[in-house]
Amino acid sequence: MNTKLAALSLFALGAMFLGGCGSSTTTEEPAKTPEAKANTTTPGSAAGDLDAKGLKLGFAQVGAESGWRTANTESIKAEAQARGVDLKFADAQQKQENQIKAIKSFIAQGVDVIAFSPVVETGWEPVLQEAKKAGIPVIISDRRADVPDDLYATFIGSDFIKEGQMAGDWLAKKLNNKGNIAELTGTPGSAPANDRAKGFRQALEGKADLKIVFTQTGDFTRAKGKEVMEALMKSPTGSTLNAVFAHNDDMALGAIQAIEEAGKKPGSDIIVVSIDGVHDAFQAMVDGKLNCTVECNPLLGKAIIDAAAKVKKGETLPKRTVIEDGIFDQSVAAKELPNRKY
Repeated sequence: MNTKLAALSLFALGAMFLGGCGSSTTTEEPAKTPEAKANTTTPGSAAGDLDAKGLKLGFAQVGAESGWRTANTESIKAEAQARGVDLKFADAQQKQENQIKAIKSFIAQGVDVIAFSPVVETGWEPVLQEAKKAGIPVIISDRRADVPDDLYATFIGSDFIKEGQMAGDWLAKKLNNKGNIAELTGTPGSAPANDRAKGFRQALEGKADLKIVFTQTGDFTRAKGKEVMEALMKSPTGSTLNAVFAHNDDMALGAIQAIEEAGKKPGSDIIVVSIDGVHDAFQAMVDGKLNCTVECNPLLGKAIIDAAAKVKKGETLPKRTVIEDGIFDQSVAAKELPNRKY
């Protein structure tokens, strides 16, 4: 990303985040209609107000499993470069053991702050205890980790349960509270997979004629989403489907390919709703193949660097900083497509 593009992206970020619990900034409710965009602001100061130059930040990323994750990585790297942060970046390739090794390496290098997006929720306490013993604060990004509050400074991310609820509410209305649904879930044990499934089911409570007839992981990847959907479409259950709910856009896009190859029309024969709000999902809505996507904003670079700069100075942060998201369907896809930055 060149300097000009990075600057434009940082400027845009200022209007894309909301203050979290305990923040002095106000928090607006997320947009719950297809016509509205997510209207958010970043906790803390505007870009450049917080001095982060020379900050040594270790970041352990999940991997590069989706368009969302790629945008998330680019946001962090661009913000770090623009603000003179010495970023130590590790790609875990979706393996927890790789993230743990990376965090141990950051501790050995004596970074100022460690940030990471956990592959799964559990199994982090020992390595974070090591970071605490070394006096290095930890920021958890995007995905929740099941650890005691004293092992991290703040968790910055979206409300995955609410995302699942928004997808479920939209689909229930679209299907008039009746139909068979296939669910493609994310990485087993990960916070977004757990919470989006929970929120989706909460939205379907009391709607006896709306049934989840199939659930299987697509591991958040397009290839696995296609593979799972191909097998499903060849089964007896596949012929009864009215809708697909995918925990992310990439799995939905893979499922769409499989539906087409099975001789059916995604978006009409089978309704498709997913989560993330990436560019390719909006294009699929314009093409009539995806019906709705719930946004999960990946551009967390500014929020992470701001938080890291604050904890380095000894400031206490709210334990939870919620990034609020919106929901978009086909009726607004063409208008919104040019605005997609990821």
